Amino acid sequence: MRQHALSGSPFETRFGFSRAVRIGNRIIVAGTGPIEEDGSSTPGDAAAQAARCCAIIVRAVEELGGSAADIVRTRMFLTDLGDQDTVGAVHARYFGIARPAATMVGVAALCRPEWLVEIEAEAVMGNAP
Repeated sequence: MRQHALSGSPFETRFGFSRAVRIGNRIIVAGTGPIEEDGSSTPGDAAAQAARCCAIIVRAVEELGGSAADIVRTRMFLTDLGDQDTVGAVHARYFGIARPAATMVGVAALCRPEWLVEIEAEAVMGNAP
């Protein structure tokens, strides 16, 4: 059975996607930008934006029956690789216990010019450390 989680991002309706999809014990979370509940971008530096992305990811995984400890893969997209240490520290705060396979790459731009980071994740439930 396929389940979907929505976060309320205006991009979900406009672009026709779900924040996360669960199939069996696997949850796949779409690229998650720093979007606030009202659709505005999270203000602040890359650390503040990464924390917002991680919070949205964890909420979506929990909504579908998983937890942060079930995260097995993350991908972090940064517009400035100089932010890698601060974004990495936020990643460790949210996912350090799970120690997922992780990728961090530099990109030229994200969907909104003020976004400094976007993160996607995958979880496999029942395999938490």
